[in-house]
Amino acid sequence: MRQALSGILSKSASSLKTIMILALAMTFVVADAAPSMAAKSAAIVMDAKTGKVLYSSNADGRRYPASLTKMMTLYLTFEAMAKGKISKNSRVVFSANAAAEPPTKLGVRPGGAITVETAILSMVTKSANDSATALGELLGGNEANFAHMMTAKARALGMKGTVFRNAHGLPNPGQFTTARDMAVLGIALREHFPQYYGYFSQRSFLYGRKRINGHNRLLGRIKGVDGIKTGYTRASGYNLVSSVSDGDRRIVAVVIGGKSGGSRDNQMAGLINTHMPKASSRGSGMLVAKASGGNPITALAKVFLPKDDAPTPDSRPDDDAIASLVEETEPVVEETAPAVQTGKVKAVAAATADDVATARVMAAYAEPADVDPVKTASVPSGWAVQVASSPKQSEAQALLDKTSKQAPSVLADAAGFTVAFEKDGVTYYRARFGFGSKTAAWKACNALKKKKIECYAVQQ
Repeated sequence: MRQALSGILSKSASSLKTIMILALAMTFVVADAAPSMAAKSAAIVMDAKTGKVLYSSNADGRRYPASLTKMMTLYLTFEAMAKGKISKNSRVVFSANAAAEPPTKLGVRPGGAITVETAILSMVTKSANDSATALGELLGGNEANFAHMMTAKARALGMKGTVFRNAHGLPNPGQFTTARDMAVLGIALREHFPQYYGYFSQRSFLYGRKRINGHNRLLGRIKGVDGIKTGYTRASGYNLVSSVSDGDRRIVAVVIGGKSGGSRDNQMAGLINTHMPKASSRGSGMLVAKASGGNPITALAKVFLPKDDAPTPDSRPDDDAIASLVEETEPVVEETAPAVQTGKVKAVAAATADDVATARVMAAYAEPADVDPVKTASVPSGWAVQVASSPKQSEAQALLDKTSKQAPSVLADAAGFTVAFEKDGVTYYRARFGFGSKTAAWKACNALKKKKIECYAVQQ
């Protein structure tokens, strides 16, 4: 009897030990599977007159921007307006692609059109995804080109930790930002386009006979709040960028990853109340370079903005990965897509158009880097590894794709892009992979050569 009982207890202890080991293993699996970008909320409060950081929590961690993305879409829209390329009365025609964007949206049919001003108002209030895509197509020719322009502009403004893949902010695993970068963009919007900044204070607008109300509940609730943008997807959580003025003091505050709209708003209100009194009333003014010539306006901008540029990723994310991130529409959220999209999974693919006209449209709206006589918006600065060149952009892109498949481990963290240049009156396209430093570029090129892939490292 005693032996039998001992045997049962021994087996039970062994089983319990096995269960505990399995449970512990599952804990690690779940922890590893959790997306790092959604692990913690992030926040920052920046003095908009001096650039001093008054509060910071995970401010440089990668996060999904959701509809904060539209801040950059609006920045490029305002820039085009300021340069006279478009006006507030210009027509924005909705393609089938733009009209098919998930809610929230204005619901313009394919071939229909609205004015630029209506598109702007629909984005700052309703966060209309279809308007964002239509504006992106107007300015960039297509979604992919506009995404290149957005990331190139982010680099020019010093937003080192941001990559854009679309104009609206719907889920894309390759699109990310940081709280610090969003604060920089918020400051840049006010500094560079004061003539248009008032749009962000709009709490509602009339569209036909319908009044459309905005999502930013801090407008009118917190004294001095004059914008800027809300955002939400399930992967990102609840996001908010606020610009606040109080007399001679001005701050920009960012919250990314709130657990609910209410808690996010309360967190933002607390940050404003706590840190606004600490802001300076004697700031020097312009903090963010306009990036028209690539030179910072003040020495302070060099200090608080990142200096190292990075390339614009051009690779197409796996459709299944994107589909897994598409969210269900929830009450009072502005940009979430249905969990199942039949026949439509949004992703920004690499630009493969081989006509020079597309490159020139991109160059007309983007600030080019000093690389080649012919510039495109997808050209980053920094160090790159060149693997080939071709008279057709599509061929150059195909060579990039082929090289990526031949050396996936070497190029895992690099992004391919093409650079246009002219020789004897003919336009060619260089196929390059971007890296953040000379050492990384040289190391990658040496590894490629070992795989019999010809290349050379070059500073752009």
